[in-house]
Amino acid sequence: MSQILNFQNVTVVRDGKRILGPITLDISEGQRWVIVGPNGAGKTTLFQIAATNIHPSTGSVEVLGSPLGSTDVFELRPRIGLTTNNLVATIPENEIVLDLVMSSAYAIVGRWNESYDLWDESRAMSLLTTLGVRELKDRFFGTLSEGEKKRVLIARALMPNPELLLLDEPAAGLDLAGREDLLKRLDALAADPLSPATLIVTHHLEEIPHGTTHALLLKSGTIIGAGEISTVLTSENLSLAYDIPITLIFEGGRYFARAL
Repeated sequence: MSQILNFQNVTVVRDGKRILGPITLDISEGQRWVIVGPNGAGKTTLFQIAATNIHPSTGSVEVLGSPLGSTDVFELRPRIGLTTNNLVATIPENEIVLDLVMSSAYAIVGRWNESYDLWDESRAMSLLTTLGVRELKDRFFGTLSEGEKKRVLIARALMPNPELLLLDEPAAGLDLAGREDLLKRLDALAADPLSPATLIVTHHLEEIPHGTTHALLLKSGTIIGAGEISTVLTSENLSLAYDIPITLIFEGGRYFARAL
């Protein structure tokens, strides 16, 4: 099983304050990870390192076998599928959905002078179908609902057949029906052995897709637990992370937590 992400004694310091670390973590091919923890725990910072958008202050990071700091990240990024809430703001409202998905093969936003062939269009259409938004292929991105945008962006992230898929709060802002539909599709993606290794950040345990294999629980930039999800997501660990007594329920393949 090949290594996808490797963090060794990683820290991030901003304005003289350590906001992450020290973190040591290994993520391997075929694993489905979720990062959880309270606000300010360091989830987004760790996610941004995995996406090669920032570098650690100390320690070493390898992404897809390439060490950050001595690797051209612009060559590395097409191997990483990425969705973030910030990405939405960079997409022109009049960008056609099909073009938006296909342009991910070049790790760009906005179609320009790139050349696409029938295979590109066929793959993009297949992904839009898998995510349940095939009928939106000719629509402008700016006219879509929040749920439709989320699913289109996941299709875009999968377009280059990435080795690592990073999803930042994919269900945030969705209503109940939209969230459940998206989670059903993420469940199917997690169950597919050909899907890339996945790292999802979420604030809500009920949004963890069924089939997630591993969890990373953070508090104040440090690890409370990391490993197989059943050993990390426990009432005891969550109570420690959130500083309140929490009871955790696992039912029907989903997690539910509430304060006592």
